[in-house]
Amino acid sequence: MCADSIGQPAQSRPAPQAAPQPTAPQDAPIPVYAAQSLTEGGATAHILLEGQLYTLRITRGGKLILTK
Repeated sequence: MCADSIGQPAQSRPAPQAAPQPTAPQDAPIPVYAAQSLTEGGATAHILLEGQLYTLRITRGGKLILTK
């Protein structure tokens, strides 16, 4: 059996555990929005979050870009 740097057997230490990931409650589905409905058929929309204005843009290639 190998010992670690402080002389403890390596097997006696608990294995590191990953931090729990936040999850949405199972009874609350995640809302789905069509990007075209947010932009009302155009290419841009403004989104307000906690007093900050963001711009959502649909590119010619069909990708989404969100900027502050």
